[in-house]
Amino acid sequence: MKSLALALAFSLFIPAATQAAMPASDVIGQAVEGFVRPAYGDLAEHAAALETAVEALCKTPSQDALDSARAEFGQAAQSWSKVELIMFGPIREGNRLERLLFWPDRKSIGLKQVQAALAAKDPDAADPDRIAGKSVAMQGFGALEYVLFGTDSGQLAGSEGAYRCSFGAAVAGNIAAVSAEVRDAWNRTDGFAAIWGSPGPDNPVYRNGSEAVTELMGVFINGLEMVRDVRLRGFLGSRPEKDKPKQALYWRSQGTTASLAANLEGLHGLFRASHLADALSPEARWIAESIEIQLTNGAEAARSLQGPVEEVLADPARREKLDYYGTVASSLSNLFGVRLSGEFGLTAGFSSLDGD
Repeated sequence: MKSLALALAFSLFIPAATQAAMPASDVIGQAVEGFVRPAYGDLAEHAAALETAVEALCKTPSQDALDSARAEFGQAAQSWSKVELIMFGPIREGNRLERLLFWPDRKSIGLKQVQAALAAKDPDAADPDRIAGKSVAMQGFGALEYVLFGTDSGQLAGSEGAYRCSFGAAVAGNIAAVSAEVRDAWNRTDGFAAIWGSPGPDNPVYRNGSEAVTELMGVFINGLEMVRDVRLRGFLGSRPEKDKPKQALYWRSQGTTASLAANLEGLHGLFRASHLADALSPEARWIAESIEIQLTNGAEAARSLQGPVEEVLADPARREKLDYYGTVASSLSNLFGVRLSGEFGLTAGFSSLDGD
C-alpha cells in the first residue's frame, strides 16, 4: 500500500507567507495534549462503560439492560469514530486498529465468522482470555454490533441469549482492553508521543520537523479521503437506485450518520488543538476559517440525520444532506491538500488509499 507523500523544505514548520516560524515540536505537542490524549482517554472511558453494561446484561438479562448496552455501544462507537482517523502510532501495534474495527469487510468475513461462532457456540469466542486469539474480524465493534443488534439479538433480553451475551461480553472486554492499551501508550512520557514530538537526526522515526508535520497533515488528507470514498460512497450511490444501505458501517445499530459526524468532529478537534491556523499569515487566514466552517457544517448535516440509513436514503431531502456531506469532504480535501499544504510549503503526493 502506498503512503502519503508530503515534502517540507525546513526542519521547522515555516509557512511560506509568514515571517515567524512555528517549531514542529510545538505543533505536534499541541495536537497530542489538546486532542490525541484526551480523545483516546474518552474512548477508553466509553469502552469500559460498554464492557460494564454488557456484563450487567449477561448477569441480569432484561430489555432495559439490553437497551443500556446498546446505548453504550453507540457512545463507544462514536468515541472511536472521533479518533480512528489517526492511523499511526500505538494503534498500529499488535493489529489494534483491525481488532477495534475490521472495515471495510467487503466479503463479509467478519459477519460469517461471528454467525458461525454463534451457531456453534464456540467456547473460545466467549472466553475473555481467548477472544484476542481469534480472528481480528471477531474482536471489535463490527462483531459486537451484530451481537447486540443483529438477527435474534432480542434473545439477549432473556435466558435464551446466554451464550450470545457471553460472546458479546468477551468482545466488549477486548474493545476495552485494546482501548486502554492505546490510551496508556500515548500517555507514556517516553512513548510514541515523545518520539513524534521531538524530531531530529537521532530520532528513529522522524528525522526532522518535515516528517513529523507530514504525519499530522496526513491525518486530515487521508482521513477525509477515507471518510468520503470508503465510508460514504461505500453505501451512497451516484443515484438512488445504486444506494447500498446494508453496506454502511453501523447500519444495524442506526449509527451510520452519527459515525460520519464524529469523523469530522474528530478532525475538527485535532485541527483546533494543533493551532495550525496560528501559523498562517493574515492574508491566508481565510483558509483556516473555511476549514472551520466546513467541518462544522458537514458534521451538523450528518448529525441531523436520525434513524435507519435506508430511511434516510429513501427520503430525497435527507439523502441530499448525505450528498452535501460528500461535497464538504471533497472541499475540505482541497483546503487541506492544496490550499493549506501550499501555504505551508508542502507538496502533496499520492494518498494511502491509492492501492498498490
